[in-house]
Amino acid sequence: MMVILVILVISYTLQKVRADVDCPTVTQLLNTCSVFISNGSPDPLPGSPCCDAVMGLSNLGDNIENRRSICRCLMGLIAAYSPDSTSIATLPGFCGVSLGFVIDPNTDCNM
Repeated sequence: MMVILVILVISYTLQKVRADVDCPTVTQLLNTCSVFISNGSPDPLPGSPCCDAVMGLSNLGDNIENRRSICRCLMGLIAAYSPDSTSIATLPGFCGVSLGFVIDPNTDCNM
């Protein structure tokens, strides 16, 4: 029951911010992945709340401009947390989610 409530809250929140994806929203979603990002992969594997957040990012990227915005925010996080950039980059793969772009420091978010 708690999982359903969390999913409903996330869905409602995502609907409210869909029109304009900003970096604080991306950062807030990825905060649930902080243990995975800090400790690296593959141990510990990202948990359900983290993968739900990555799925939330995917859902926010419902158009090209939102995907570009998410991409730019993730590239900023990679630059800021360079020791943990590999963990950030591997999140979509571990969670089985496609963001529509590759998370890599060399990714051009305008493409």
